[in-house]
Amino acid sequence: MDAEEVLEKYAAGQRNFQGAKLRNVDFRNTDLIQIDLSNADLTGANFKGADLSKANLTEAIINGSDFSKACLTAANFSKVNGTEIWWKRELLQPSANFSGANLSSVNLSGANLSSANLSHANLDKADLSNANLSSAKLREVSLAEADLNNSTLRSVDFNGVSLVGANLSRANLEGVNFQKANLLGAKLQAVNLQSFNLSGLNLTEADLAGANLAHANLKQSCLQRANLERAVLQGADLRKVNLKETNLTRADLTDATTYGWLIEDADFSRAIMPDGEIYKPIASEAEIGKQETSLEKVISMTRKVINTDNAPAPVGPYNQAIAASGQFVFVAGQIAIDPRLGDVVYTDDVKKQTEQVLANLEAILTAAGATFQDVVKTTVFLADMNDFAAVNAVYAKYFPEDTAPARACVQVSRLPKDVLVEIDAIAVISG
Repeated sequence: MDAEEVLEKYAAGQRNFQGAKLRNVDFRNTDLIQIDLSNADLTGANFKGADLSKANLTEAIINGSDFSKACLTAANFSKVNGTEIWWKRELLQPSANFSGANLSSVNLSGANLSSANLSHANLDKADLSNANLSSAKLREVSLAEADLNNSTLRSVDFNGVSLVGANLSRANLEGVNFQKANLLGAKLQAVNLQSFNLSGLNLTEADLAGANLAHANLKQSCLQRANLERAVLQGADLRKVNLKETNLTRADLTDATTYGWLIEDADFSRAIMPDGEIYKPIASEAEIGKQETSLEKVISMTRKVINTDNAPAPVGPYNQAIAASGQFVFVAGQIAIDPRLGDVVYTDDVKKQTEQVLANLEAILTAAGATFQDVVKTTVFLADMNDFAAVNAVYAKYFPEDTAPARACVQVSRLPKDVLVEIDAIAVISG
C-alpha cells in the first residue's frame, strides 16, 4: 500500500489501517488526524509536517521514520518499536503517550514532552537535549546514557529511574524527585540541587562540577570517585557519605555536617572546609625532611640525650631518656580527628591516622612555641599491637633515632572513637 492509496481511503472516511505495510511511504504535510496505524510497519516513513493528532500507533514499527515538525497532540505511541527516529525542535505536543515504547537512541532534541506518558519506555542513549519534559510520567523508564543536557525537567519524578551515565548538565531540575534513582556516572555539571533530598543515592563517579548543593541532604549517599570540583556544599548534610577518592578541589564546605563521613584519598585541595578555613594538607615529605636536616637545633643547652650500656639499647626511634631544663609542655593524647572536619579521618588506615595524629601534635606544639625537636617523652597507645610496625614507620619520619625522645608503647582494649592510635607528648622549652 502506498501513500496515495492510504490518502484516498482516508479521504473516503477510513481510519483503520492496522497492520498496514507502509515502508518508506511519504506522508509529508498531510492530514492524518485520528488515523489508526497500530501494528503497522512504518519503517522509513516520512511524516514530516503531518498532522497526527489523536493518532493511534500502538505497537507500530517506526524505525527510521521522520516525524520532524509533525503535530502529535495526544497521539498514542504505546509499545512502539523504533530507533533513530527524528522528532526535532518542539515537534511533540503535550500529553503524548509513549508508554512502553522502545525509543533507544531516538533524537528528541528540543521536543515538547510536557506531561507526556513515558512510563516503562526505553530511552537509553536518547537525545533529549533542550527538550521539555516538565511533569512527564517516567515510571520505570530507562534513561541510561541519555542526553538531557539543558533540558527542562520541572516536577519530574525520577523515583527508581535508571540514569546511569545520563547527562543532566545545566538541566532545570526544579521540584525533581531523585529518590531511589540510579545516578552512577551521571553528569550533573552546574545544576541547581539546593536543599534537595539526595540521601542514600548512588552517585558513584558522578560529575557534579560546579553544582549547587547548598543545604542538600546527602546523608549516606555514595559519591566515591565523583567530581565535586568547585561544587557549593555550604550547610550540606554529609553525614556518613562516602567520599573516597572524590575530587573536592575548590569545593565550598562551609558549615557542612560531616560526622562519620568517609574521605580516604579524597582531594580537598584549596577547598573551603566546614570551619571556613582553606584546606591545608598534612605535613609533606619535604617539610619532614627539613626537620631531619636541622639536627643542630635538636642538641641544645636545655636538652640532652641519655644512653647507657647498663640498660637495654633502644630498638626504634626513641632514646632511653632525655635530660631537659626549662618550661614543660604536656600535650594531651591526640587521635586522628581532623580539626577542620571535626571528626575522625582514615578510619581503616593506621598509617594515615598516625600522620593526622602527628599533625595535631605539631599544631599544639607550635601554639606553645615548641617543635618536635623539643619533645622529650611520648606515649603511643595502639588498639592492636600488630599495627606497631606501620605506626613506627610514620613516627620515625618525625623523630630521627639519634635525637628521638623517650617513648612508651602499649596496646589498650579500646581508644576514643574507636581510633587505631593515640599519642601524647611532653616537651621542654628553654627557660
